Amino acid sequence: MAPRPDERSGEAGRLWGEPPSATRTDRVVTLPNALSTLRLAGVPLFLWLVLTERDALAIAVLMVSGTTDWLDGKIARAWNQMSRLGALLDPAADRLYILATLVGLTVRGVVPLWLTAALIGRDLVLAGFLPVLRRYGYGPLPVHFLGKAATFNLLAGFPLLLLGEGDSLVSRVAHAFGWAFAIWGTSLYLWAGVLYVVQVQRVVSSARQDETGSDVVRTGRSPL
Repeated sequence: MAPRPDERSGEAGRLWGEPPSATRTDRVVTLPNALSTLRLAGVPLFLWLVLTERDALAIAVLMVSGTTDWLDGKIARAWNQMSRLGALLDPAADRLYILATLVGLTVRGVVPLWLTAALIGRDLVLAGFLPVLRRYGYGPLPVHFLGKAATFNLLAGFPLLLLGEGDSLVSRVAHAFGWAFAIWGTSLYLWAGVLYVVQVQRVVSSARQDETGSDVVRTGRSPL
């Protein structure tokens, strides 16, 4: 018998390296989910602050976002409040902050268009695999630790690039470190995308084998 979609989601998590003890519930009203929702609500405010060059306030919003990102994960694990909704909200907030930062900094000429195109293009390519996963009963795959490291580097580098817009010594140092984080984060982000594609191939291949096995049991015939 082929596994149900919820069973397949757990299988995908194990293939992706998620701990077996990481169980998620269907709970919606939890403190981690509230913190993730707060982060999402801050995205348009952050973008407006960047576009209007209120850099100090924009960085403050990003710092609050980073703090709540750390807190919601800690609380979810400590209080056993890991949920399927939270697993969607958390990476969604990360991607939206990255997108908002890229849009704002590109409009202001702080980052080049090619960098923005590379990062957004990566997400668009991965989004194209979601229908394939759903075809075999899977939801979005869990975020890989490499993707988390990439997000950390990008969200650390972009504020430093904002600080690097001045002419002071501090600004020049921030500019150098900002680009170091941004380049390293971009490399990890793209590599994590490659690993995601490989993982999609693995789980789809596993699902096809399950379907083939079910057909053999049901018909008593092996596929040609």
